[in-house]
Amino acid sequence: MRAAALTRGARGIGALACLLLALLSAGWIARDLSVAVRPGDVWWTWLGQAHRPREFTAWATSALDPLLLLGALAAAVAAVRTAVAPAVAAGALAAVAAVTVLSRVPLLWVLGAGWLQGLDGALTGRARLTAIGQLAAAAVLLVVLAAGRRPGGVRRARPGGGARALPVAAYAAYGVVHAAPHHGTDPAAPGRPRRGPATATALLLAAAGLAVAAWEVHWWRQLGWDTYRKGLLGDASVFRALLQPPVHWQAAALALFALGAAVAALRRAPWAGPTALAAAVLLCADGAGTLAFALRTGQLGRFPLLPAASQLELATAAFVVAAGLAALVTARRPAQRAGPGAAPAVYGPAGGYRPPHAPPPPSTLPPGW
Repeated sequence: MRAAALTRGARGIGALACLLLALLSAGWIARDLSVAVRPGDVWWTWLGQAHRPREFTAWATSALDPLLLLGALAAAVAAVRTAVAPAVAAGALAAVAAVTVLSRVPLLWVLGAGWLQGLDGALTGRARLTAIGQLAAAAVLLVVLAAGRRPGGVRRARPGGGARALPVAAYAAYGVVHAAPHHGTDPAAPGRPRRGPATATALLLAAAGLAVAAWEVHWWRQLGWDTYRKGLLGDASVFRALLQPPVHWQAAALALFALGAAVAALRRAPWAGPTALAAAVLLCADGAGTLAFALRTGQLGRFPLLPAASQLELATAAFVVAAGLAALVTARRPAQRAGPGAAPAVYGPAGGYRPPHAPPPPSTLPPGW
């Protein structure tokens, strides 16, 4: 993804798509709160503890839904605020689109499976329409990122006809000198992340992502493919909520997203910051949920008495939380700035480049100007 600025229309469309994602998630969260015996039951259900809703129905949301809600709202704000760097806004939109696609794609076949026929058909139908609508909004975000870019310069006419791009920082009157950026750069684009913080962020995200992936490989070997496939593609034995992806799919998608964000940070892409922040937040939420559930059930209190596999699983969750928190700190470090004096200066919108030591233009206009 290039770091070119998005047009105003593209930013507006991206913000509307993010608001649609947020509204759909907020509506289902409100629905779960309305059918819960106690509001806290929704929270503990998100963490994995079995609670039954007030009516004979199923939960609809998981811990991903409030995260998607907050992330979509943050991306919408970044898209409409002109003070936000273009690459940062584009990275926020890309992160929301990627998380939505990874978490909603399996719902297309899970919500149409035969083993859900015992539930209310209208409820599952609305949930499937929600998944389709959120995937459509994510597709709109991807189209906006691909087709909503504007070139980094302005165009001026040439004496021989035609036009060529001139990367001028701003329009100015005759006699005012401006620093002009290098050819092929966008004056609004932020600098690349600094090498040290970017490398640290990449290593932290990669380590946490590999830890999550290693556990998925362990469960695959431990359970066998036939059983593991049920948790990967969906089955009645692993069903938890209508809008929650299968448990192993969710973990594999988290590992994939974290590794992708690590690669972007390692390459020091200007848009890698929001992607790394999103991956770090998801990692922290995943590990913190595991630890909170273990605290609720008393596993942390009797940690020395647990089997070795359970101890290792809790230790991995603590490591994922620590790596995610550290990645949040390193990914927020400011990007490097361009060195002073690297660009020449230019006379107004129709002038040419001149070295910084050249004399200023005349105070009076030439004859026939």
